[in-house]
Amino acid sequence: MRFGDVSFSVASHTAWAPGLDTAAAWLEWAHGGEINNPAAVDPKVAKMPSMLRRRASATGKMALEAAYACLPEHPVPSDLPVIFASRHGECARSVELLQELAQHAPLSPTSFSLSVHNANGGLWSIARGDRSNNIAIAAGQSTVEHALIEACGLLADGARQVLLVMADNPPPDVFAAYADCAEQGFAWAWLLQADTGIDAGERLSLSWTAEDGEPAAATDIAAPGGLDILRFFLRRDAELTRVAGGRHWRWSRHA
Repeated sequence: MRFGDVSFSVASHTAWAPGLDTAAAWLEWAHGGEINNPAAVDPKVAKMPSMLRRRASATGKMALEAAYACLPEHPVPSDLPVIFASRHGECARSVELLQELAQHAPLSPTSFSLSVHNANGGLWSIARGDRSNNIAIAAGQSTVEHALIEACGLLADGARQVLLVMADNPPPDVFAAYADCAEQGFAWAWLLQADTGIDAGERLSLSWTAEDGEPAAATDIAAPGGLDILRFFLRRDAELTRVAGGRHWRWSRHA
């Protein structure tokens, strides 16, 4: 039984990870390369004012770098909705604050205000003077799918385009016992628009049904869902099927 499906078009896309900051490097990764160069530094996020840039976490800088790079050089609509999706969000900053609290140390007001899941959306909005719709989403292993459904809902409601930004970093070591995939730092962004069948861009669809039976056992070598989906997209595969969050998710590419 099909629960639902959505179709959309990707007008532009970009990605950033330690050691992978060019389209050629990402294509090499998609065909079997590796991520995470320990010698790499955080992205520059040169388009953001330095005062705001310094406040962003490592995850936030990756997300913001991808978001800026995905937008075309010509002015974008002032009412462009943005969705920042992240399974773990600012978890590292929150854990740091909790550890300081346990030690009765004074908390940084700045760190506290930026520990929330929509922190990067706030920095984006302030930097651009942008009051348009700004959403933060976390949905476990199916974070990308739920963010994509939200984006397609905005398109159906009349938005001309929606910027979807996915970014994550491994959670702090205190959560190591709960790991269900090989966590890696990465970010990517898609500028989405409705699939009219005539617009330029990559035409994709996502459908979902209930998961049957017991969920597949987690392994310590599985890639995060965001990277599975990015690999499918960059390799131009015809289809990708994932099981996550009690659903079978089927990603398809249209000719």
